[in-house]
Amino acid sequence: MSGAFDRWAVLKKKAREGGGAERVERHKANGKLTARERLEALFDPDTFTEIDPFVTHRVDKFGLEERRIPGDGVVTGWGEIGGRPVVAFAQDATVFGGALGEAHAMKIVKVMETARKAGVPILGLDDSGGARIQEGVMSLGGYGEVFYRNVLLSGVVPQLSIILGPCAGGAVYSPAITDFVIMAEGTGEMFITGPDVVRAVTGEEVTMEALGGAAAHATRSGVSHFTAASDRDALELARRILSYLPLNNLEEPPSAEAAAPPDSAARELATLVPEEANSPYDIHGVLERIVDPGSFLEVQPAWGANLVVGFARLDGRAIGVVANNPAVLAGTLDINASTKGARFVRFCDAFNLPLVTLVDVPGFLPGTAQEYGGIIRHGAKLLYAYAEATVPLLTVILRKAYGGAYDVMCSKHLGGDLNLAWPTAEIAVMGAEGAVNILFKRELERAAAGERDSVRARLTEEYRKEFLNPYLAAERGYIDDVIDPAETRARLVAGLKILSSKRDDRPARKHGNIPL
Repeated sequence: MSGAFDRWAVLKKKAREGGGAERVERHKANGKLTARERLEALFDPDTFTEIDPFVTHRVDKFGLEERRIPGDGVVTGWGEIGGRPVVAFAQDATVFGGALGEAHAMKIVKVMETARKAGVPILGLDDSGGARIQEGVMSLGGYGEVFYRNVLLSGVVPQLSIILGPCAGGAVYSPAITDFVIMAEGTGEMFITGPDVVRAVTGEEVTMEALGGAAAHATRSGVSHFTAASDRDALELARRILSYLPLNNLEEPPSAEAAAPPDSAARELATLVPEEANSPYDIHGVLERIVDPGSFLEVQPAWGANLVVGFARLDGRAIGVVANNPAVLAGTLDINASTKGARFVRFCDAFNLPLVTLVDVPGFLPGTAQEYGGIIRHGAKLLYAYAEATVPLLTVILRKAYGGAYDVMCSKHLGGDLNLAWPTAEIAVMGAEGAVNILFKRELERAAAGERDSVRARLTEEYRKEFLNPYLAAERGYIDDVIDPAETRARLVAGLKILSSKRDDRPARKHGNIPL
């Protein structure tokens, strides 16, 4: 009996030690937590249960037969976050550099299956050099099994990837399929091929940080949704994200205690948005005065910043927010903003988060770079996402809503349930100046050269008064009401209450064909 327990204790100790004291020390010298320390920081105290700590690889070549470490470089299990069940895995970079082999993949697949059956979120704490070369196609097969389950679980349970170390090759595709990617600054890296391969193939000189660091993916590629200063900050951020989300697609998001902005906030809304259509302002100021104080969590703030998306609470209820930001590119929709918005709308729809859309958009960004880059296709993604959504859809037009962008930004025509406008709203095909130049082209040409500017100014003012307002749309029921800006929060709260039981049946189909 004693011998059996002694063997058990030795194996458990080896599993906890990972790659050994020396490797662990080097790992921590880089400011990183160990895999088990990360899981302890992620989960509520004393709730994590580990499974498969004795699993090892089955390879007997390339010297691996002498390096069988219990756990095989990944710690898996489940626990509670905010008192709710969550499944997770944490790759251990001290064991084979966190590289994925057959047994390593099997452990991840097993907890993914647990998440599927239990209907709970799954979090991946990624720190991996990619495929374990010594295992060849078995490693590639392991990745395929993980990818397949990422897709099966998409839209079923929330999936978060927390990048806490270098992730290369196949190690980046699983995070790319998940709902949100959080990257730790200075340590988290993602790339298909590293700087050496880039240099050999293209001749480009680039550092690992510039190629695949947190800043690069947060500002240039859009792969990362959030960045954090450290391991602990990244894990705390993951906990906060989950606080807005249901455990699975069949549940409602968790509620919190309602909190209202100060009384002055409602009155301030009218002064935040300039009546002059070309004057910029930051939409964040408007958001802060509508949603519950301190509840807004922005997603991808540094990429496609002309469109602001994120989670918030309205009277305690979790919502998704989409808002044009006139402070960046005048609030136009471009390729990045359209793709960013479409993906966020689809996520919220998958997990029962009502969507509040704040509109101030002059149209799509013009230019050859946008046209050649496929703005037609990318802009259609946002249109498709809104039209496909069946969650409560509430829209407020603050100022400009021009052209096709009016339609795309959750208009009544795409299924908007409650569409409101401020008195400052301008709903039209285009701005007054452009419309006058087209509609009155001949009249302007006939005007004497010295009078042309005054004629144009008169016609522009007449057009603005007659057409650049919300009332033509309201007359046709495209806008449900024109409201005092101070009413905005109250009207949205009331709208959410009546729409809380919304049901919207759609034609039966296997799936649609979004313009990817």
